[in-house]
Amino acid sequence: MNNEFQGRSAHGVAIREHAEAEMKAIGIDEAFVGILVDTFYGRVLAHPDLGPVFDARLKGRWPEHIEKMKSFWSAVAFRSGAYGGKPVQAHLGVANMAPDLFSKWLELFGETLDEIAPNAEAKAWFMATAERIARSLTLALFYNPALDDPALKRS
Repeated sequence: MNNEFQGRSAHGVAIREHAEAEMKAIGIDEAFVGILVDTFYGRVLAHPDLGPVFDARLKGRWPEHIEKMKSFWSAVAFRSGAYGGKPVQAHLGVANMAPDLFSKWLELFGETLDEIAPNAEAKAWFMATAERIARSLTLALFYNPALDDPALKRS
């Protein structure tokens, strides 16, 4: 059992080291993650469609949310395993949440990266990751498998 644990531990270290090297190669460090989150969520709050939805959910808790998002994006980028939140559960029951908000979120994220990403590779990495996250959340929150039932499509 001890050898199995050591093997998993070494594998986790190797994954983190590889991620850190990958991020370093495209100019990403913890400072950039902080700037990205601060800049992006400042723009979310000011956005005419996203701002009211986010602010209704986070009023009085923005500093905590910003820190949570820094932890989230850092854990994703550097594969640290440090983020232990539950994104789907956090988005369940958000008033006025709609599938089209994810495309607006992605557009604003891309605009933010256009302005602050250190290079095209960094923007591409963050955008691909954000698109996967948005797709996953959209499916988890809004997908109805019954709508894909072939019997329903014939009618």
